[in-house]
Amino acid sequence: MVAVAGVIRVLIADDDPLVRAGLSMIIGGAPDLTVVGEAADGDEVPDAVRACAPDVVLMDIRMSRVDGLAATSALRAAPDAPEVLVLTTFDLDQYVLRALRAGASGFLLKDTPPAEIVAAIRRVAAGEATLSPTVTRQLITHVVATGGDERRDRALGQLATLSPREREVALAVGRGCSNAEIATELFMSVATVKAYVSRLLTKLDLNNRVQIALLVHDADLA
Repeated sequence: MVAVAGVIRVLIADDDPLVRAGLSMIIGGAPDLTVVGEAADGDEVPDAVRACAPDVVLMDIRMSRVDGLAATSALRAAPDAPEVLVLTTFDLDQYVLRALRAGASGFLLKDTPPAEIVAAIRRVAAGEATLSPTVTRQLITHVVATGGDERRDRALGQLATLSPREREVALAVGRGCSNAEIATELFMSVATVKAYVSRLLTKLDLNNRVQIALLVHDADLA
């Protein structure tokens, strides 16, 4: 399948055919998005990604043979992996945090309004996270409730390797700020913020800005 310049290619991985059909209709109504393939279970995702070369995978968490957590972890470990948005019925799904740690760029509730689903896909394709401030607060609460001293010490050690400016950017990401908001807060251009975020990902050996946020939360600094 030939890629069209400027069009975001989406793969839908969900074991419910009605959900796949609904998402296909929503995505198909956006001029800059296109559904390039579907997977009915997590074990079908690798072949589908190779065949369709999506930019973004909408990944159901709970599938019968291979769940979205395992599929996300395997997918994001591969080179040139597409971005992953996990789908769940509940905003406090016990697997959501694990999926984000595995490299997903955020998550969507299955009852999210169509316009917000389209906007979330666009943000992820552009390298932004899809975590709203409300979701970020929920994750902080969960991390604080489940994180131990060992995880906090490890996170603090990683953040200690950063320069003062890199640390400021990391903490802003941890608060759920967008690139534009960070640029305003720290008196930088958006391009400079993007460069800092890329540097943080390389320096901390992370997949995306969500994992930067989780690291900050682990360190209890957000």
